[in-house]
Amino acid sequence: MEEDILSFVSYLETDRHMARNTLVSYQRDLTQMCAYLKDQGVEEAAKVSRTQLNSYVLWLEKNGKATTTISRVMASMKAFFSYETKNKKIAENPSEGMKAPKIEKKAPTVLTSGEVERFLAVTQGKSVKMIRDRAMMELLYATGVRVSEIIGLQVTDLNFNVGFVTCRDGEKERAIPFGRVTREALLLYLESARAKLLKGHESSLLFVNCSGKSMSRQGFWKIIKYYGEKAGIQADITPQALRHSFAVHLIRNGADVRSVQAMLGHSDMSTTHAYVTYINHPTVREDYVNAHKG
Repeated sequence: MEEDILSFVSYLETDRHMARNTLVSYQRDLTQMCAYLKDQGVEEAAKVSRTQLNSYVLWLEKNGKATTTISRVMASMKAFFSYETKNKKIAENPSEGMKAPKIEKKAPTVLTSGEVERFLAVTQGKSVKMIRDRAMMELLYATGVRVSEIIGLQVTDLNFNVGFVTCRDGEKERAIPFGRVTREALLLYLESARAKLLKGHESSLLFVNCSGKSMSRQGFWKIIKYYGEKAGIQADITPQALRHSFAVHLIRNGADVRSVQAMLGHSDMSTTHAYVTYINHPTVREDYVNAHKG
C-alpha cells in the first residue's frame, strides 16, 4: 500500500497542483493509516474493508485525537480510496458512505484595533532582526496572508509602484494591496536589514531567518508569540488571529465581503461570510464598543 500512497501523493502534486503543506498532510495521514492496517494484517488497498477503516477511526478517538484531526484523516482516506477506485486498483471504495464527526466551530480569535496597534508598536526597533520582524508583522496584518504564504514570498512578489503583493497557493494566485506604513516597513527592511541577515548568501526569498535561510512555520509562530507577550495581549495571538483580525476589521469598516474573500483566497464565500456573522453577534458588538470607549 505504501507505493499506492506515493503514487497518489505524486498525482496530487503533478495533476492537482496542491500546495506542499497539503501534500505533506495527506502523506502523513495515509502513512499512519497504513501502519495501523499493517498491524491488523492488511497490507494491500484491495483488502481493506469499511469495518477496518471504522476501527481505525475508533482507535484514533480512543487515543485522544481531536475531532478536527479525525475529520482531516477521513478526508485523506476518502480521497485516497476514491483515487484507487478510479484507477481500477480496487473494485470497491471501502470509505464510501463513511461520515466524518461533526466539528464544533469555535469563534475566531479577533484582536481589537487597539490590541493590533499595541502589537505592532512593540515590533519597532533598530536591530536588524526587529526591522525584519516589523516588516513581516505589518505585511501580515495589512494583507491577511497565511503563514505558509508569507514565509514563501519572493522579493519579486512585491510591487511597490502599485502597492501590492502577489501570493500563491498551489496553482492559485492573488494580488493583495498594502498601504503606506507597510510599504515603508518593507523598504526599510530591504534597504538596511535583509542583506545583513543573508551574510553574503544569495536567496530569492523575501524574508529569511537570522542564519540567512528560509524561515520555518514554528519560527514564525515563536516571533508572534514573543511580541504578543511583550505587548501584554491576553488573547491567544497567532498568525491566524491576525488573519481573522484583518478580515473582521476590513468588513467592520465597510469593505465589500467579496473583496475580502478575494484577498483572503477563500474559494467558498460562506467561509468569508462567517466574519460577518461574528461581527453581528450581540456579545461581540458589545465587547467591541466597550473596548473602544473614549
